[in-house]
Amino acid sequence: MPVRALRAFMRREPVLSASLLCALISMFFVPPSAAYAEYIDTHVLILLFCLMAVVSGMQKYGVFDLLAQKMLTGRHALRTLVLILTLLPFFTSMAITNDVALITFVPFAILVLGLVGQSALLIPVIVLQTVAANLGSMVTPVGNPQNLFLYASYNLSAGSFFGLVAPYALVSLIGVAALALCRKSCTLQVEFSEQKRITSPKRVILFALLFVLCLLTVFHVLSDWLLLLILCLALAIFDRDLFRRADYGLLLTFVCFFIFAGNIGALDSIHTWLQNVVGRSPLLASLAASQIISNVPAAVLLRGFTENWQALLLGVNIGGLGTPIASLASLISFRFYAHTPDAKPGRYLAWFTLVNVAGLILLTALADFSGYV
Repeated sequence: MPVRALRAFMRREPVLSASLLCALISMFFVPPSAAYAEYIDTHVLILLFCLMAVVSGMQKYGVFDLLAQKMLTGRHALRTLVLILTLLPFFTSMAITNDVALITFVPFAILVLGLVGQSALLIPVIVLQTVAANLGSMVTPVGNPQNLFLYASYNLSAGSFFGLVAPYALVSLIGVAALALCRKSCTLQVEFSEQKRITSPKRVILFALLFVLCLLTVFHVLSDWLLLLILCLALAIFDRDLFRRADYGLLLTFVCFFIFAGNIGALDSIHTWLQNVVGRSPLLASLAASQIISNVPAAVLLRGFTENWQALLLGVNIGGLGTPIASLASLISFRFYAHTPDAKPGRYLAWFTLVNVAGLILLTALADFSGYV
């Protein structure tokens, strides 16, 4: 691969590049063998692929665009408009993941604020949307990849999962809503020149049914291989284009980190060191690791060093706040904002850091009060 093409790939897929490098380096210390097959969690990979395909289908046929337009059209107080723009990614990320929520609703926020002459609010609104998506996604096992991985890896029940995250979700909801409403208000009229619509209701019904099957698989009712078979047959018959829309880079990133984590676990000295670090406080260890390598790799790497799933799950979700790379979904918002006219990246990062650090402190304090730190 030419140097220029390699650099372009690394800029386009920074996490995949880093995970591939980590996996390759670890292979020098633990040569490839049949044991590598045991590192790969096929259950998680199948669920990720199926969920990505289903959400891509819903997105392709206009479900989320229509939802946003229906909620935003009409007369609204400015603070109500900001609240709607903030809560859309908070709630939808629970089902469609934080990155898809931001891909869908950040451009809508840019469009709507431009239509009503409130472009000055782009930075606070997009920052709030980003924090809302990252926090809302922690509420369900399918909200983000690290939740899906840990839910499957620890073989959790729905009751134990929701029982743990519910208080943090409630505090997060109150916090982002309060920030959204904390501004002077005026009445605005929102109208769209192009009316969004669902382009194929029958396909949407199909993908809604497939999403239900995904949820049944997540909650251990349906076999993952049966789900994969049903979904592949449905796509082959009704929409083959969705096969290429799946984020295979994310799937390969998981494979690379599975290999890296497995090889690290096989090295006695590093295994012992990590076990000691994680053993002191799985929540703080995972929170700190998330700031450096992002929360999905942190979950995969540290899973093998603790059975305290509560602390690890909270750590990688709270750890999505903080630096821009703590949750890679945050970079999606930043890219959208950076391409707006008169963008001020430095000011955006200052707002981003302020809101994220405040959320990080608040939720870590709640975790400490609950005895998980």
